Amino acid sequence: MPYKVPGKHSVFWKLACLLVAFCLLMIWLSWSWGRYMDKRTGFLSELAHNTLVRYAGEAERAWDTGQQAGVDQWLAQMGPREPGWIGVIGQDLQALSSYPLSDRESQRMTFLRGLDWPVSHIKTARPWIKVPFPKDPSAGYLVIELPQRFMPGRSQLIWRIVTNGLIPGVFTLLLCVGLYRLLIVPLNHLRQQANAWRADQLGARLSSQTTSRQDELGDLGRAFDQMSERLQSTVNQQQQLLRDLSHELRTPLSRLRVACDSEQDLQALRERLSREVDGMQRLVEDTLQLAWLDAERGPLPVEDIQIQALWEMLTENARFESGWPESRLPCFVTADCWVQGHLNSLAQALENILRNAIRHSPAQGTVSLNGRREGEEWHLWLDDQGGGVAPEELERIFAPFTRLDGSRPGDGGFGLGLSIARNALRLQGGSLWAENVGQGLRVHIRLPACPGHP
Repeated sequence: MPYKVPGKHSVFWKLACLLVAFCLLMIWLSWSWGRYMDKRTGFLSELAHNTLVRYAGEAERAWDTGQQAGVDQWLAQMGPREPGWIGVIGQDLQALSSYPLSDRESQRMTFLRGLDWPVSHIKTARPWIKVPFPKDPSAGYLVIELPQRFMPGRSQLIWRIVTNGLIPGVFTLLLCVGLYRLLIVPLNHLRQQANAWRADQLGARLSSQTTSRQDELGDLGRAFDQMSERLQSTVNQQQQLLRDLSHELRTPLSRLRVACDSEQDLQALRERLSREVDGMQRLVEDTLQLAWLDAERGPLPVEDIQIQALWEMLTENARFESGWPESRLPCFVTADCWVQGHLNSLAQALENILRNAIRHSPAQGTVSLNGRREGEEWHLWLDDQGGGVAPEELERIFAPFTRLDGSRPGDGGFGLGLSIARNALRLQGGSLWAENVGQGLRVHIRLPACPGHP
């Protein structure tokens, strides 16, 4: 199966954008938050920086005022204040106090850290910090073992939990919320629709929030609504058909009962029973055919049909049944009128329309067939002189069991002919409608033209 690129409104692109945005956000957050945390936990705080600079200033003043004696006195004062090692060193790495450096202390002078250097949190030892004299850095500098209270990263474990656990968890939760709204919410709506069907609630419809989407889930939601509408329409039509059929059967059954209880002679009784049985048989056959046409979903197989030849065959049968002469059933369609259709269904549809027109035509009236080609279709129309129907009834005449002339059931038909004709034409790619023209009714038929017969 060839690979198909998803459309621009596909769920694929929405998911891709969401996941890419999430990954980029996490990368940016890791980078920016990592820098912030390194600065927060890996460098001296502003308080520590200012305190150490102040100590360096005090050491510089002690050196300027008393030289070695002044530095010794200042160191003695700093002992109780800061318990760690403190020294005042010159540029030659020699003590400016009267206390010389030990070998260990001299060795530590080569591993001093500046104020602005990163300071890692070391549990076994504290770093030694070199702080130049504020006024004259070339005169010397203060070296101090960083006090414990100034050690950065004291809350590093908490920050690591926040950085590596809490913040990614929150953003992952937001990603899950986005995925839930994007995928799970419309799927829940579809599930509710299916549950409504299971509960025989065929009128339930999806919300516009789902059907207005332009992606695959929106297409699926619209398909669900169309299926629901079709299912509801089919069930309603079948129920209405059963009600109408049961109503139509009551009259011939009642007449059969009356005929059986009557005192007619045997020959008259047989004729009556034969007429009623024939009527009920036609009613059942028409009803079953209408139900089949309504339930049929796929198009019927089509072939090339010449309308003029088909009309001649139908009018021959109609003249035999009605006694009309050929002059009252003219055909103005030329021999080049070829359409694509299902022969049996098209013949029955035209026959139902013709019989209906003959039935409602006045004495000495005419029923004619005319048409013209319009692009890739043939537009045919059948005219009668029966007086037409009310404008508001033009669509209702195609509903099953509709009789506008008040005729008795069976005598003037059962009101199924036009409904069968419309459904039959629909299944072969055609259409059927009616309008009042002049003194009668014009029934329009539109069918695909045959490509081989221009």
